[in-house]
Amino acid sequence: MEAASDQPRRARPTHNLDTSIDTFSHSRRPAPGKREVDLYVRTYITLLQSSGAVGISSLEPAHLTSASSLHAGAEEPEPDLNAFLYSAQRIPSAIVVAKHIVLGQTHQSFVHAGFDEIESWTAVSAPGRRRRWYWDGGENLAAYIASASDLDDLIPSIVAYQFEWNKMNRLLETQPECRALISQASQGNLPGAEDRVLIREAMLLTAADWDRLFAVWGNSFWKNLHYLAENRKKLDLQMVGGTYLGYGRSTREWWHPVTQKLDELGLADRPVYFVSSNTHSIVNTLSGVVNRRRDLLTSFIEETHHPELYQELMKLRSGETLSSWENLLYFAARSWFHGPGKDAARRERQQEEAAVGIFHLEPEGAVDVGVQIIDISRLDPSVFDSRLNGFRPQDSDAIIININYPLGMSAFHIMSQVGVSSDQIQGIYVLGKAATLNGRIGDVMMSNVVYDEHSGNSYWFENCFNAESVTPWLRFGAALDNQKAVTVKGTFLQNQGYLDFYYRENFTVVEMEAGPYLSAIYEDMFLERHPHDEAIHLQSPDHGIDLGIIHYASDTPYTRAHTLGARGLSFYGMDSTYASTLAILRRIFELEAERKSRIYE
Repeated sequence: MEAASDQPRRARPTHNLDTSIDTFSHSRRPAPGKREVDLYVRTYITLLQSSGAVGISSLEPAHLTSASSLHAGAEEPEPDLNAFLYSAQRIPSAIVVAKHIVLGQTHQSFVHAGFDEIESWTAVSAPGRRRRWYWDGGENLAAYIASASDLDDLIPSIVAYQFEWNKMNRLLETQPECRALISQASQGNLPGAEDRVLIREAMLLTAADWDRLFAVWGNSFWKNLHYLAENRKKLDLQMVGGTYLGYGRSTREWWHPVTQKLDELGLADRPVYFVSSNTHSIVNTLSGVVNRRRDLLTSFIEETHHPELYQELMKLRSGETLSSWENLLYFAARSWFHGPGKDAARRERQQEEAAVGIFHLEPEGAVDVGVQIIDISRLDPSVFDSRLNGFRPQDSDAIIININYPLGMSAFHIMSQVGVSSDQIQGIYVLGKAATLNGRIGDVMMSNVVYDEHSGNSYWFENCFNAESVTPWLRFGAALDNQKAVTVKGTFLQNQGYLDFYYRENFTVVEMEAGPYLSAIYEDMFLERHPHDEAIHLQSPDHGIDLGIIHYASDTPYTRAHTLGARGLSFYGMDSTYASTLAILRRIFELEAERKSRIYE
């Protein structure tokens, strides 16, 4: 990691920034709100209807007009590293050299557009967003799009990335000395501390931002910085063969292996509890895999002096903290199992999980959402997380289908597919991340009203979870129930006026999946497609499906420094995640006990 120097410094460069940034100044306009966000969405949707590629620069005026809270520094002369790194974490690293991005729903849509060899390209990924990407090793990147929300998420990220890249490129353009130093560094002749400070200050970066950029780019730092210094980013974007029904077809292809696996296991037509959460917490609490490796994992923390866990381990041993031993082990297991040379350990883990009725299916095609099938009757209560003591579900005939929570409208297509496939859904439980307008990062929020921007509907429902469901297992955050949530179209598609409007109406949870899930649930309750712009009470005495929605706060958008673009949830995010997971599992086991007792009566 690069650090500032205390040595005497040479004179710093001055700058004559490209005045094009000022072209889009909003200083004399009313504060942007929802109208500007809607304009931005309409702009890229209509442009993508073109059969040819669209230059990303053509979207920059609408992007700036929308005044995204996530890109609050867009019009400042200094680079907005929060927005740049947030975007960089959601696009593969090949974006550094890419010039052309192609989006499609299916392999056939790429083939019909002339990209016959796409799946022979290198599969690449981004750490901050699950999406299937391919790179040809040169200037072309391709991505599968699973729903309209992929467009709402991806396009503003690409625009913000290019905008901030070019801002830094302009700053270095007039500094030949700095560019020469960067060029030498890219060839292995690393600059000294004073020269690094010279480059950093030429880019108008703070020492902290320089270190963050270094951490994200890692070993490619100087190579990437050289490419940035010498190349203005001029990306273009093309959508091939997109239709609304195409999203449904992609989801059907994704679900087909699940139905095959259910048939293979003899679990078809069983009662189903559907959970949308993640692919680690439920398995960790039920399988016993991690707890059996307690000594190995604590040794791993000590030997690596793990930057997040070592001090927490010392505090737990001395009794200085109330955090959970099990949460600590779960967090350590993520690093240990995914470390180099752990292929055999991962296979052993899957064998242990299969032995207690937990089966994994890796996604294929456009919908990059993992699936787990859990046969409740085969679970071994003796290895459960200690916070599940007292539950003995062996006589259950039900299954849990847990999916890695999808993005936005993909939730609608997935829930619709699951509903079509089974008429024995007993419960639907959604656990996801959200921004909070009244709480802190790590708080757990339970809403009973959701306004969905996709449909314009306001949904009222009885949330089976409340503060009491979560509080016993929550050590650091607060449990907030009776909240109101708004389902937005994308993380960049929010601005200050927009958030203020919702906050004045007492909406405090900003998220992306609840509305689409509720629209799909509506269609499983009534004899019609979900309506638009209506107030809907999702209570049907004949429906009989238990419904619970929980979000944990990952962002506080009113504070620029407290977004995932600036920081991560880290170990303390485990507290809210596992408190919510335990609430869901306890609810499922309680309902199963009640259902079986009714059957035996």
